[in-house]
Amino acid sequence: MSQSLPAKDPRLIAIIVASALFMQNLDSAAVITALPSMARDMGVEPARLGVAITSYLVALTVFIPISGWVADRFGPKRIFMVAIALFATASAACGLSNGLGELVAARITQGLKGAMMVPVGRLLLLRGLRKDQMLMAMTWLTMPGMLGPISGPVLGGVLTDLWGWRSVFWINIPVGVLGLCLVAWKIPTVQVDHPGPPDTRGLLLVGIAMASFMFGLETVGRHVMPSGLPEAGLVLGILVGVVAVRHCLRARLPALDFSLLRVPTFHAAAATGTIFRVGAGASLFLVPVLLQVGFGWSATESGVVSFATALGALAMKPLARPILRRWGFRGSIVWGSVMAGASLAACALFTPAWPLPAMFALLALGGLFRSLQFTALNTLAFADLPQSRFSAATGFYGITQQIAPALGVVLATASLELSAAMAGRAVAAADFTIAFIVAGLVVASAAPFFARLPKDAGDEVSGHRDR
Repeated sequence: MSQSLPAKDPRLIAIIVASALFMQNLDSAAVITALPSMARDMGVEPARLGVAITSYLVALTVFIPISGWVADRFGPKRIFMVAIALFATASAACGLSNGLGELVAARITQGLKGAMMVPVGRLLLLRGLRKDQMLMAMTWLTMPGMLGPISGPVLGGVLTDLWGWRSVFWINIPVGVLGLCLVAWKIPTVQVDHPGPPDTRGLLLVGIAMASFMFGLETVGRHVMPSGLPEAGLVLGILVGVVAVRHCLRARLPALDFSLLRVPTFHAAAATGTIFRVGAGASLFLVPVLLQVGFGWSATESGVVSFATALGALAMKPLARPILRRWGFRGSIVWGSVMAGASLAACALFTPAWPLPAMFALLALGGLFRSLQFTALNTLAFADLPQSRFSAATGFYGITQQIAPALGVVLATASLELSAAMAGRAVAAADFTIAFIVAGLVVASAAPFFARLPKDAGDEVSGHRDR
């Protein structure tokens, strides 16, 4: 059982934690834009530098399950501060790298510390909050997840063009220093009891399964690894994953606590929410690729238009609480899935002849509905859990959040390639029509599962009452 000091201002704590998470999400997205410049400086093929992204994501996913135990053992505030400091230090090491080996080593270190920052930061925010404060806090915390992947390519391009690719990493240093000062100054210390020994065998099995599966997802079809290796990674990940699940179902204090899925609200957020996130993740890939490859736009032009999604997400911030209070979690996420799916499928209508304001408006509308969903799901995951289970829930939920976007890219690329294969040609702009419709249907398909929630699910958090 853990105890905490009551938070004096949950909004301030949420903003501080969100700033650290934004640093991580921004870094992940900005690096992709800087890859061609990095490849030229290091004298390697751009495709080979994809391992810098893959290694980071694999390390991030592997170490998330142990983050809750580490936070309980040493205190979430202390671990969060250490994670920020080492993430910024690893970022500096990335900026100083002169070869692929040095860069990959620094990126793995970044991933390890990122695995501590995301779930531990959420844990630090949630502990000590009353039920009626959770929605407001999560509204602020959700923004990095929306803004980072969208603004990252734009900022990465600007920094690379002005000061070179190393500045993409060095910008994390002042952000990290500021974050450390704010955490030390404004966030109260959480007193925790010793959690006991970790489930070492379970962590090892889960780690191998996640590392293999994420490696396969991130490299399959990209021709950056020897033929058959990505597929072998996927198969190994699934097989070891089955063993890991069986172990966790029998262990007394498992690395992944599957009993959390018996709580309807957590099941909806973690399991059904993954379906939604897969479709939404596909859009983050499809929109910029369509604009740049299909329409021949520059990366800057594509980034500016894609930023409409971020503006839509920002516009939802003051609306999320009134909407959830009026219609409750169940009604909001059911219809939110339908509307988000429809707005995503409508992107299938994009052509170079579309007026720019109309394209901007549709992307902003999609960002509006997706922001509502992410805020609702991130809050709903913890709405009916006792604080003693928050540590286990953050690790479990963090894994689902990492896997879904990777699956979204697989969904997008598979849809494009299948459409092109059926037409007997290379991927063309017309194939994006099918891909957007598929992604929209996946997003909307979550609605019937969300509808199974009790009508009063999360009402204590949202303030909703049947009228």
